[in-house]
Amino acid sequence: MLILSRKVDEKIKIGTDITITLIGISGDQVKIGVEAPKNVKVFRQEVFDDIQRQNEAAAAAAVAPSLDVLSKLFGKK
Repeated sequence: MLILSRKVDEKIKIGTDITITLIGISGDQVKIGVEAPKNVKVFRQEVFDDIQRQNEAAAAAAVAPSLDVLSKLFGKK
């Protein structure tokens, strides 16, 4: 992990397409701005984790009926 110190209005570049700007500091909160191409998805970690859980649950639910259909096709229970 790279750890950087920045002051308000200073930036961090990630590659050539992504810029992180420190917008403000208030108590224990830091506000940052993220400039990235539209094809780059940017999420807070907790939102990303929730999306992953939902995707895994949807994939698991989609697999179960498929196995039942295959069992019926091949006459196995």
